[in-house]
Amino acid sequence: MLRKIIQIDEAACNGCGACAAACHEGAIGMVNGKAKLLREDYCDGLGDCLPACPTGAITFVEREAAAYDEAAVRRAQAGGGCPGSRVRFRPETADPAAPAAPGGQPSQLRQWPVELQLVPAAAPYFRDCDLLVAADCTAFAYGAFHERLLRGRSLVVACPKLDHAPYAEKLAELFRQNEIRSVTVARMEVPCCGGLTFAVQQALERSGKQIPLRVVTVSVEGELLSDEQLGGEA
Repeated sequence: MLRKIIQIDEAACNGCGACAAACHEGAIGMVNGKAKLLREDYCDGLGDCLPACPTGAITFVEREAAAYDEAAVRRAQAGGGCPGSRVRFRPETADPAAPAAPGGQPSQLRQWPVELQLVPAAAPYFRDCDLLVAADCTAFAYGAFHERLLRGRSLVVACPKLDHAPYAEKLAELFRQNEIRSVTVARMEVPCCGGLTFAVQQALERSGKQIPLRVVTVSVEGELLSDEQLGGEA
């Protein structure tokens, strides 16, 4: 059918993810650091995403497109869709005085997603932040992860043993596009986690930025083994 629908200029998109967060229907997602219209039938043509875009990369066009399927959107919102590509941002960290969740402490997580390969390098939660680059096992091994490491920081997680991904390239782009105040690497004591520290050091060198680097090592028993300042000023 002929109808009004959004169009995204990939060249103008800076990958901030604001449009994906503004699209309540889930029609927009982030693919390789760029916003994409993933489902024409999820786009209602009302344009909540337009004012959210800081670069003017989104416009309306009138063309042949699948009809808006409100029922499908509601099914996805009820649990049928994957939220992995939807950017969500809470600018303030959790209030330490807030009531704890049943059986635990308040979460200190500031954003979603957290997987290094999913986060847009220009996402708003990386602007002027302290960054935690964590091996994914550390959050499970170290009981004070939220309180001692995550509080007040934006987070990316990765596993150099399993992912075989170009971490240094993605991190270098993240460093280049944002004013990162400091970087903390949280790694396990196992040798493969050394790859995460090395990737961060490579990324800092490629970005040409001098950013303070701290490396925290956690044992498989959940103990904090070391806390070292490796580069920049503390």
